[in-house]
Amino acid sequence: MLSLTRRQLFAAGGSALLAAIGSRYLWQRRNDLTIVVPPHDDNDSSRINHAFDPMQSVREFDWGNVIREAGHAIRVFEITAKSVPIQLNAAISFMSWSYNGRVPGPTLRANQGDRVRVIFHNADGHGHTMHFHGVHPAEMDGVKPVRHGETFIYEFDVDHYGLYPYHCHISPVTRHLGKGLYGLLIVDPPGGRPPADELVLAMAGYDLDNDGHNNVYAFNGIPNAFRDRPIRIYQRQRVRVYLLNVIEFDSAVTFHIHANMFDVFPTGRSLKPTLNTDVITMGTAERHILEFSYPYPGKYMFHPHQDHIADLGCMGLFEVVARS
Repeated sequence: MLSLTRRQLFAAGGSALLAAIGSRYLWQRRNDLTIVVPPHDDNDSSRINHAFDPMQSVREFDWGNVIREAGHAIRVFEITAKSVPIQLNAAISFMSWSYNGRVPGPTLRANQGDRVRVIFHNADGHGHTMHFHGVHPAEMDGVKPVRHGETFIYEFDVDHYGLYPYHCHISPVTRHLGKGLYGLLIVDPPGGRPPADELVLAMAGYDLDNDGHNNVYAFNGIPNAFRDRPIRIYQRQRVRVYLLNVIEFDSAVTFHIHANMFDVFPTGRSLKPTLNTDVITMGTAERHILEFSYPYPGKYMFHPHQDHIADLGCMGLFEVVARS
């Protein structure tokens, strides 16, 4: 296994070194630490050509662009709402409402104490907003519609670390959220958390006929995406899952991993786990940090323990691989 800090990488020639390494490794940045994670199989010719890659949203974090104004540092993000057709499976096409053309929207990331500025453009034909969970002024609460062609700037300080969903808050909220307008803001504590392979998993449902019941379910936007294309993790390496439940119409769902236990950090608001288990129950908009490592290689399921939800698309696999 090869692991370099950013400073070592640049000292060794930066892009030239990356070119020499080629596509053998994927790179995940967390502050000034580089973590090497197993590459995924991108040669599956049977995969549906989706509008976005659900695997990309697993390990992609948007830290924004830091600028300085009047002596203050501001972390700037840019988000556009628009309609995007997505292929849920070989038989079902669905017109999603998305942030930046993907479901879920980008995983925004900041440090406790940062000021964040989210420049929100509405390029869709419907009015949309961005409502952030957490602490902020009333005018930043994202309940007033941003009309087609308009831009609104959400700006607030993130003074409390944790996990904060964001989503459209136009009535009926269930429809806007169920169409795909949701994402996650991660606020890291001072000093960060211990190094880990960090993953984002968002559980959601699709009500295809608008009857108030979900017809299919998914992790990260696409049903069975990680059943058909498992998430690779290293054996005996700490894995940190940022888990979000945005399933509407089902009052509560569970999340379960096979052949292992995980530590639970509720709402990401604690630095020490409060529970060690293999299944956790979550209501809509609940979110937690889960940490675990697998001692044995192999493929292991993760899914809600409501089997009908798993059978309708909310099913995935961790492929645990040995270190070379």
